[in-house]
Amino acid sequence: MGGALSLTIVALAYPAMLGFDKVSTAQDRVIAQTQWGPLTEQDRDFVVKVRAAGLWEYPLGNVALQKGTTEEVKEAGRHLLDGHAALDAACRKIAPMLNVTLPNVASPQQVAFVNQIQTANGREFDSTFANILRTTHGSIFNTIAKIRSTTKNSLVRSLADMANNTVLDHITVMEKTGFVNFDQALFQQTTPPKLPTDDLTPPAPQPGEPMVVLSPPANPTSTPIAIPGEQSSGTAAPNTGPLPTPTLG
Repeated sequence: MGGALSLTIVALAYPAMLGFDKVSTAQDRVIAQTQWGPLTEQDRDFVVKVRAAGLWEYPLGNVALQKGTTEEVKEAGRHLLDGHAALDAACRKIAPMLNVTLPNVASPQQVAFVNQIQTANGREFDSTFANILRTTHGSIFNTIAKIRSTTKNSLVRSLADMANNTVLDHITVMEKTGFVNFDQALFQQTTPPKLPTDDLTPPAPQPGEPMVVLSPPANPTSTPIAIPGEQSSGTAAPNTGPLPTPTLG
């Protein structure tokens, strides 16, 4: 079973949260001028893909609480719920400010991850869950750093800060499960197979479709996004008028 499981994970567990492999080759073309700085194609892609990450990882947090066989796996599930609920709130907050349309469904690749993980049971579930999620989070870690170091948009920088902290936390709790095969995870991170763009891209929402909201757990611990112009307590600064609509390029 171990050999078969290993082959299955090799087949599926490549940079996921994602479509993020597109960031390294995307043009830095400015698509909007906003009061928070210019917005590029890769900035917009980053906001969309952070939202999409939660659409497949958040449900797996609940699955881990139901099917995990150890407290460490269940704790990793709790961290997925907490972290992605906070990131989801951040994306839903800044997307209309930047005129970015968010998806309501994960990409086909990400749906495949969910199907593979949730159909496993027992220790096979624990191992599949920990290895796929450790690999995908490890894959995106460098991409977040690239966005953070290159974006000129202060809202995107704040989201990158938050995503960096969340992904590092999720990497850590997956490793603490004791189920991560590091050789396998590192190999998959550095030699990802190429997939069609459609497999990596979450579909756009249908017109009039209600936005999916990832509800925070009862006692959330993640730090809310720091929006430039807001007070540190999270209370908005005095309103000086409506926010200007981004000028599309």
